[in-house]
Amino acid sequence: MKPQIQKATSQLQQEIHRLDGAMNRLKQREQAIFKKTVTAVQQHDEQTSKAYSNELAEVRKMAKIVTQSKIALEQITTRLQTVTDLGDFTATLAPAIGVIRSVRTTLGAAMPDAQSALGDIGASLNSIMVDVGGLTGTSFYTAESSEEAEKIMAEASAIAEKRMSDSFPEIPSASNESVYSS
Repeated sequence: MKPQIQKATSQLQQEIHRLDGAMNRLKQREQAIFKKTVTAVQQHDEQTSKAYSNELAEVRKMAKIVTQSKIALEQITTRLQTVTDLGDFTATLAPAIGVIRSVRTTLGAAMPDAQSALGDIGASLNSIMVDVGGLTGTSFYTAESSEEAEKIMAEASAIAEKRMSDSFPEIPSASNESVYSS
């Protein structure tokens, strides 16, 4: 069991690292677009500033998705690293599988290549669940989203929201008439 858990944990850490890279690229892109937005506002170019503001909003939405997914995967990795007995396996793996399914779906649009890797990790964890069931004589039903998985995702979402508000400046309001009147 332990080698399978270690392999899944290692795969999760690789995905977390990839999400870090994606987040860094999104931050760089956000900064560049933000500067262009500010310049357009300063030049009273309303049409361009609105276009940049819309693009900036999309980049920030993607950054939030990536941040939330990264946090959820970090929480699952921590839980998997602390599993010690068969009872812990079932209490940890079922929510982990649910979170991975949720993250996989959420990241589909932002990072399609992550879907395959997360699918493999989910399959590994499902296999471990089947093995644990065989050892204990218990069969497990993993719902699409267990209550514990939903709690993990809600917590990850709250943390992501906080990180986003802390790290990104406010978008200049293109609809604010006073910005364009001199």
